[in-house]
Amino acid sequence: MARKQQTRITALYCRLSCDDEFNGDSASIQTQKTMLSQYAEENRLQNCEYYIDDGFSGTDLAEVK
Repeated sequence: MARKQQTRITALYCRLSCDDEFNGDSASIQTQKTMLSQYAEENRLQNCEYYIDDGFSGTDLAEVK
């Protein structure tokens, strides 16, 4: 039986800073993307995918129940 090849990804997670405005991709999100992609490249991480919470901050969790 042939083995199914698994495709692994490198998840790059960006989170909204409470110092940012809520207009599209915030400045901190853009900065985080740049820093994460540089880190991934320097460490030879492949198949990178971004996961972005641009609109939620850690303080929003208190409101979710």
